[in-house]
Amino acid sequence: MSASVAVVAGTFLRLKLSLLRNGVRQSSARTAAFVGAIVVTALVGGLGLLGLVALRGHEHGPEAAVVLVALLALGWAFMPLFVGGADETLDPARLAMLPLRPNALLAGQLVASVVGAGPLFTVLLVSGAVVVVADGAAGVAAAVLAVPLALLTCTTLARALATANAGLLSSRRGRDLAVLSGIAIAFGVQALNLGLSRLSGENGAGPLEALADVVRWVPPAAAVEGVRAAGDGSPGLAAAGLGGTALAWLLLLGWWRRTLTRLLTAPDSSTVGAAAPRTAGKAGTARAGERESRWLPAGRTGTVARRTLRYGWRDPKTKMGWASALGMGVLMPVVTAAQGGASAYTACWASALLGLLMYNQFGQDYSGFWLVAQTIATPRDAYLELCGRALAVAVVAVPFTTAVVVLSAALAGDWASLAGALGLALALLGALLGMGAVTSARFPYSIPQDSPMKNVVPGQGALAWFSIIGGMLAGAVLCAPVIALVVVLTTSDATGWLWTALPLGTGYGLLTAWAGLHLAAPVTARRLPEILTAVSRT
Repeated sequence: MSASVAVVAGTFLRLKLSLLRNGVRQSSARTAAFVGAIVVTALVGGLGLLGLVALRGHEHGPEAAVVLVALLALGWAFMPLFVGGADETLDPARLAMLPLRPNALLAGQLVASVVGAGPLFTVLLVSGAVVVVADGAAGVAAAVLAVPLALLTCTTLARALATANAGLLSSRRGRDLAVLSGIAIAFGVQALNLGLSRLSGENGAGPLEALADVVRWVPPAAAVEGVRAAGDGSPGLAAAGLGGTALAWLLLLGWWRRTLTRLLTAPDSSTVGAAAPRTAGKAGTARAGERESRWLPAGRTGTVARRTLRYGWRDPKTKMGWASALGMGVLMPVVTAAQGGASAYTACWASALLGLLMYNQFGQDYSGFWLVAQTIATPRDAYLELCGRALAVAVVAVPFTTAVVVLSAALAGDWASLAGALGLALALLGALLGMGAVTSARFPYSIPQDSPMKNVVPGQGALAWFSIIGGMLAGAVLCAPVIALVVVLTTSDATGWLWTALPLGTGYGLLTAWAGLHLAAPVTARRLPEILTAVSRT
């Protein structure tokens, strides 16, 4: 006989509290991180609450409160995409074998979802938001309803999305989705910023007012608007705001129940028809490998380049680096142009960000670098290994940088600077590829595999910063001759000779990349044991 809903909810609550309590009984480092996260959450949330209270009576206080709650809901909506693989409690499939009906399981997960650092942070900020807009007894009464209603809407939204994508979020494709979502959010934020600036310019209002006008009736921000309406003596609008938020919560709850029932009862690809797709996937991988073989050189250099490109496609952290560099490489020139600062030379962002992918090459192999180390016996072996890794970056970076330079020149309407900008961008790319090889050999560091949010193991943070920042500065210094050439040709009467910067910059980039690889090869072969030790730290 199945347990009652109340008993299951109480059990889930005790389990969640036990998990939180056990979080401080781990290793000293994890205990410090856990306690620090709780303290920072409470501190930031408390300061946010005090800041919102200080806005009470301010002219733009109500708009700020509405926008803040809308942004909180947006954060809860995207949270499953970023922490779904790290938080196992977001995967209800782990509870599939328990003798629980969907209603009981739904109640238990709902109760557990409102306990933790995230809900505490949300309650603090929503409480501050309703304090800003609540006036009179009616406003206070509406605020008492609005705070738990907003919290339930946010947590139910997060759980419903996590349940609907549970199979995806626990797979490699799900982690890839999180990477792409991060890029989409970056583009979306900039697009929103530009749109609000245009809207506020047309309507004569500030961006805060423009955004508040858009989201004030979107749950759960509508609950805050309902509190304001109740204080202003508009019971109809107050009922619309609070009732609309309650209706949205009930709809989300119904969607969550349906997806939860389907998840716990329907077969998935692990039990039905898995063999055929797997065979097709292997065939597709083989065809992709054949296509790569046609345009990459034979020998060790081509093999290493293929391996590096496949790591960039399959490993979530490496893919994050590639996606960030490609996305931001396009985004920066476009945003700069939209803000009135268009220039063909803003495309250097693309070559700089892609060139940074050459840094800490051996750490990107994780503990598997020991297999690569077995094949490096001479400086020649190390040189071919580094050449393959640089080639993998270059085959993507060169055409991409060229396309971004053309785009930047088109946005600026300055086709005369196209050759100079492309020459400078390629020179910067070559310098960073060469310096990346040198710093990979001189200052390697380990990248933890078990944490999606960490890119450096404890104790190597200073080394990582020195490697990246120092290497970037050195690469910029190496490009000084090409920069000086472009500046002189642009500011003088010799602009007709600006085209010479393209072949000179390309040749200079090839020269600096070649020099860096030749300098790094003997260092890599000589320091191979130290490199292996550094990248294998945990």
